[in-house]
Amino acid sequence: MKISFLIHNAYGIGGTITTTFNLAGALAERHDVEIVSVLRHREHPNLTPHPGVRLRALVDLRREKDHPLHSRPAKVFPSAEYRHHQYSELTDQRIAECLEATDADVVIGTRPGLNVHLALQAPRHVIRVGQEHLTLDNHSPALRTALRTALRRAYRRLDVLTTVTEADAACYRRKMRLPGVRVEALPNSVPDPVLPAADGTAKVVIAAGRLVPVKRYDLIIEAFARVVAEYPDWRLRIYGKGEEQDRLRAQIEALGLWNNVFLMGAATPMEAEWVKGSIGAAASNFEPFGMTIVEAMRCGLPVVSTDCPYGPGEIIKDGEDGRLVPVGDGRAFGAALLDLVRDDERRRRMGGAALDNARRFAPGPVVAQAERLLQEAIEARDGGQRSAPEPGGTHHTLRTQGYAARDLAHAAAAGALRTVRKGRR
Repeated sequence: MKISFLIHNAYGIGGTITTTFNLAGALAERHDVEIVSVLRHREHPNLTPHPGVRLRALVDLRREKDHPLHSRPAKVFPSAEYRHHQYSELTDQRIAECLEATDADVVIGTRPGLNVHLALQAPRHVIRVGQEHLTLDNHSPALRTALRTALRRAYRRLDVLTTVTEADAACYRRKMRLPGVRVEALPNSVPDPVLPAADGTAKVVIAAGRLVPVKRYDLIIEAFARVVAEYPDWRLRIYGKGEEQDRLRAQIEALGLWNNVFLMGAATPMEAEWVKGSIGAAASNFEPFGMTIVEAMRCGLPVVSTDCPYGPGEIIKDGEDGRLVPVGDGRAFGAALLDLVRDDERRRRMGGAALDNARRFAPGPVVAQAERLLQEAIEARDGGQRSAPEPGGTHHTLRTQGYAARDLAHAAAAGALRTVRKGRR
């Protein structure tokens, strides 16, 4: 099977890039796989692709950022997508040419705007798989409106739509109404560890990810202050970089935790750092999946996490391989950490359970599910069970965009009317 991934910018940093490289690399063990990056801004990607995965770019910003077509806004990539300002008539053209010329059996889009391109422009022989890495309810209001109105027309031309959790798949089925499109959860995978798992003896709690408000590292620090009050020899290490760094450093100083809480900066890969700890921590207000939770568990760490929508509750079995606490509750988070800090045997037992239970996110099981899904989609198409896409190529695409814009305008007008009516009540 020849499989092509279409991604925004494979040369950057982010969860979608990591999960795409992981899945592509695992599939490359038995299939012909490529990653097509719409944009490129540097010589080498931050992550190294599997040797069996080809990587190529459509628009090289190092040489083409001043291309005349790149100064004109995209017409196919939807304006409601927050990456729209990075797309242009040049990306419209290159993506269309790429899809028209593809000899892949399956093309996988990795964000809503690229899923629209894929749905409208891929040739008839291609199985179109749209991936959603962010939950439907956590897309921007404009994009949620577009997905439920104007962009639904495009999404109905997909063969498969995947989400990273069962809860989000159910949400897409319920709210998007995509007859004929198979909507299924396909979790992210984490490569098999190469280092021995943590043994639970280190007096270290570890958290990792982007230092941004939604991740609530401030809550982890607040909760850890309760641990330090009883166990001053324990340490919290936070890995990552981002806009919250200065505020978190000020919080550490204000709480007098400079000898216990450390901002470690970014680390790649994280496996060597996870195995130095005994407990993982995650406190997000929302989490489409929870890659760092799985990474920690695959290294033998029980994880204390907020029970936010959607991922943690599908990854952690509360009380067995980690703990789930209410979102935003620093007191409950601190109590859950203390439960594991106080009880060495329980911490080690839950770490072992985390290691066992997280194997379902290993490349093997996830790739087997992906292969089954793709093969069944091919068989369904060959059996005539999926309606053929409408003909018309790029002309049809642009015409459909016109309809989409009209539908979006109608939706906006309807929303405004509802607002007025509410004001009259």
